[in-house]
Amino acid sequence: MSEIKEPIAEGNFYHIYNRGNNGIVIFPDNNAKRYFLSLYDKYIFPIADTYAWCLMKNHFHFLIYIKTKDEIDSSQLRYSTVEKPKVLDASKQFSHFFNAFTQGINKKFGRTGSLLEKPFERKKIGSEQYLRKLISYIHNNPVHHGITTDVSQYEWTSYKTIISQKPTKLKRKEVIKYYGDIENFVYFHSQKQNLNEITDLIIE
Repeated sequence: MSEIKEPIAEGNFYHIYNRGNNGIVIFPDNNAKRYFLSLYDKYIFPIADTYAWCLMKNHFHFLIYIKTKDEIDSSQLRYSTVEKPKVLDASKQFSHFFNAFTQGINKKFGRTGSLLEKPFERKKIGSEQYLRKLISYIHNNPVHHGITTDVSQYEWTSYKTIISQKPTKLKRKEVIKYYGDIENFVYFHSQKQNLNEITDLIIE
């Protein structure tokens, strides 16, 4: 029986995390990662502001702000069915997103059954101090897992987007503001952080 999670509430920041069912690989190749991000753009960007993300081989992380109903442009919303729901539910939008990804991967790789753990994990964030440390934690995930020793060398995080000037839907200016400026953002990410202060937000 699936664990019941607290519904995602509008107007709050969340660390959204999930992994492959029983630890299986969820991104067999880079095309799977691109497909995942394209579905995220379709289902999640309309209902949430994105501050940081990271895709690993068998799990992923997002730091997002769930928009209030007044902040949502309903014309951008997409659902897994053609019928518009009577009540907009961020948790259901994530379910639409994950279901669409699972169906696509199962079809492409000839597999069946669950791809991701259910229900997906979510942790509400209550302070800017937590936000700063969590953004760094998400971007440094490939370093923590021994994939690289340099946060800037891993392609599948929002780190390089934030330090670039390329157009983006990410809340780049807001992220940099949490650190003061881009130089402090880079410096903060290069330092080993005391994660004991955010253990309640880390889901690994």
